[in-house]
Amino acid sequence: MPPFPPKKSTKRFSARSLNQKLLTITIPLILILFLSKTTLAQTSELTFELLNQPDGSKTYQLTISTTQTLYEYYQTQNHKLSNQLERAKFVNPSPLKPVADDLWTIYNNPEDFANGVLMITHQIPYQESAPQKYPIETLQENEGDCDLFSYLAASIMKAGGLDVTLLLFEEQEHMTVGVHLPEPPKNARIATSYFTYEQKPYFIAETTGDFENGWRVGECPDLLKGASAQIIPLNQIDETSAPDQVSSTYTTPQFSSLLLSVSPEFAIAQNNIQIFGSLSPSLQGENITLFYSTYSSTLTKIATIKTDSLGRFSYTWYSPPGGIYSIRANWSGDADYLGTDNSTSRIFVIPFEWVIMGTTVIAALIILLIVSLATRGTGAPDQESIQDWESDAYNYYALNQDFSLTFNI
Repeated sequence: MPPFPPKKSTKRFSARSLNQKLLTITIPLILILFLSKTTLAQTSELTFELLNQPDGSKTYQLTISTTQTLYEYYQTQNHKLSNQLERAKFVNPSPLKPVADDLWTIYNNPEDFANGVLMITHQIPYQESAPQKYPIETLQENEGDCDLFSYLAASIMKAGGLDVTLLLFEEQEHMTVGVHLPEPPKNARIATSYFTYEQKPYFIAETTGDFENGWRVGECPDLLKGASAQIIPLNQIDETSAPDQVSSTYTTPQFSSLLLSVSPEFAIAQNNIQIFGSLSPSLQGENITLFYSTYSSTLTKIATIKTDSLGRFSYTWYSPPGGIYSIRANWSGDADYLGTDNSTSRIFVIPFEWVIMGTTVIAALIILLIVSLATRGTGAPDQESIQDWESDAYNYYALNQDFSLTFNI
């Protein structure tokens, strides 16, 4: 007897079953990936020793903390330079204003304030850095070189109201800060050096060195004596563009935490998303900054909102466009508590075009199904039907043959 023809319908059913199993496994995994919460790194803390004067005997312990969200925000900003004047964009006073405010509580004149800032940069480990970085990155990574220290020092000084510039010594491959003071420095141990810009003297403030014998405002290293410098003005920088701030305190800060929820986690475009959560400790009137990011975009600020009397906050994100979003909240902290981030929550917003397309596809499938049912049984049998019929015939023939043999015996 010839071999039975293959059962195509059975193979097709098996393949369909395999696809269904794969979908059953894959879809939950995708949903877990999209909607899972990502835990952020712990807030970074750096403690600096400060003297009330360059030769003072009274010391202070200043702790500066930076959240992971603020760090990531500056990591995703533009770090490229098209010319030397663009170095000014790395000076960001706004996020460092809490540090400047605390420095003014122990210093009472611009020179002592500027020397206090230099005490901070002199305690950060020196490490050559090829790419340019923003001050928040330098604090978070706790290392830098003359460029990065100059950006950090200039940012704190400007946040404290001082008139400063960047001084670029291209031939010496060095950078420092120029500080305009109402009178020449009194604490300099050597003859002071300065550069004139717009008819004002800007005294050299060397940001590298060590804490014990660090440079003071007006003191010029031997390498820079007689050297020419390009003055990079900072009077046009945006001092209010930062989404949040560091926290600064002279006490030992306590930990804080944020809870965040979003609803719905699946939404159709042109529908609103509710973002809500709470701050612990339950402080009223604190600024909570909300951010979002996608797989193809940088960290972007949504809004800054305030907590109520129970430390709770809520915000309606009006009609975000279609996409997969990671949502997070950030609190910069205060004199008593470290800043904190929440675990990242994800939402999936279906583009409105997909809804239209899906509706069109479903309607087409329904029409196709109706047409298929209406024409079922008409027309010539296809090859698969013939093969199935032949297979049934073979089965019938074999059954009769077996029956006949049994009967004759």
